[in-house]
Amino acid sequence: MTDWDVRFAEPGYAYGSEPNAFLVEVAGRIPAGPVLSLGEGEGRNAVFLAGRGHAVVAVDASAVGLAKAAARARERGVPLTPVVADLAGYPIEPEAWSGIVSIFVHLPADVRRRLYAAVAQGLRPGGVFVLEAYTPRQLAFGTGGPRDAARLATLEDVREDLAGLDLQIGREVERDVTEGTYHCGRAAVVQVLARRPTP
Repeated sequence: MTDWDVRFAEPGYAYGSEPNAFLVEVAGRIPAGPVLSLGEGEGRNAVFLAGRGHAVVAVDASAVGLAKAAARARERGVPLTPVVADLAGYPIEPEAWSGIVSIFVHLPADVRRRLYAAVAQGLRPGGVFVLEAYTPRQLAFGTGGPRDAARLATLEDVREDLAGLDLQIGREVERDVTEGTYHCGRAAVVQVLARRPTP
């Protein structure tokens, strides 16, 4: 088992059962159509989006987490397509998605750059990318996320990685994050809603 499998095998939900607050705030700005949720874990965000009528593909490296996501979708009576894959090598089909979501997914910088470039190409014109992640300032809080600064990005990092998209929301903020056992307390985050321009 991977470390993520071990974490997701724990009783309950490691990051809570409710969708991410920023995603809830901007969900109405995701156009109708399919959504790709990256690093989905146990399904809280994917099931929420499926409940809003999107066809959701949930990608995660943990089969254990995605099994819980699939079970949650069945309980809620919504369709969900789980895909076990490493994001470092996951191919995002160009112009295939109305929305792509990345909530608290922290990758090595080189992997992040490649993935976000693929995200920018993977959106349909008018499609949006929704991101919330910890910034390097999170290391001072210690309330969640990796302890490796190389996996944490600033707004400027994200802006550069998403060249070609229009940032409709781009901000670094401090907020109280209450998402299960592992994300709990005051935190430093970056929040982005980026849109692919229409021709």
